[in-house]
Amino acid sequence: MGIFKLTTLALLALRTASVFAAVQDSTLEEDIAAAQTPNLAVSVSAAFPEAEIFGVKLVNNRATKALLSFSNDEPQPVTIAIIGGSLNSNAPLAPKAHPSAAIVRNLTATRYDVQIPAGEKQTLPYSFTTELNPQELQLSIVAVITSSKGDVYQIQAYNGTVSVVDAALSIFDPQVIFLYLFLLAGFLGTLYFVYKTWVESLFPQTKRSGKSSKRVAAVPKEPVSPTGEGAIATGASGKSYDESWIPEHHINRPAAKRVQSSGKKTKVVA
Repeated sequence: MGIFKLTTLALLALRTASVFAAVQDSTLEEDIAAAQTPNLAVSVSAAFPEAEIFGVKLVNNRATKALLSFSNDEPQPVTIAIIGGSLNSNAPLAPKAHPSAAIVRNLTATRYDVQIPAGEKQTLPYSFTTELNPQELQLSIVAVITSSKGDVYQIQAYNGTVSVVDAALSIFDPQVIFLYLFLLAGFLGTLYFVYKTWVESLFPQTKRSGKSSKRVAAVPKEPVSPTGEGAIATGASGKSYDESWIPEHHINRPAAKRVQSSGKKTKVVA
């Protein structure tokens, strides 16, 4: 009951200042007691659409959705003012410990201000996120309701054990792919550094011999002896070819004569 009192204190003091305008002259203890008065014919139940067969699991950094179904059996309409809750430890408290010591995390309080007519039913969604270490906790969801007369009531919608778990990792997650690439690049860089620093010095480097350019000395060709059957006789003029087969007019070609014309142009006469 102490946990519910503290939850109501946080919800009503911080979020429902206008709700308490009708009872602002009363003390804080009286407000809490009035909010816990069960004389209200309104019932509420909570369901988790994404819950598994083994119970409710709160996945970190992922919104947990709950559906709260209200049934108003009052002759007058009621107003759903706020829905909130808390995650509490399952460990027993010390004898003199304050009830707030059991609270691990207060959940987000959401304002609705939805009016439910007499004899009607209404379903409201409520979602919250967690970021805790994997563990089992006690989930408490409460609804703050105001009657047509301005009275404030607190109704517990859910109180049960839940499991806080981390989200399952997928190999196709971009963050996981980037992490793998970063680790692979670091590993390859470390191997290259170790190889260039220590491993490469252990193996002697063989010098590559360039292609030896060997110059082949040019062997002078010996002149063919002008003896023999196919030899060509060298004439008196020192020519090394046979002039017997060349026509005479090619050998004794007349010299060209230059004739000077009147236009001062030289004409070559063969």
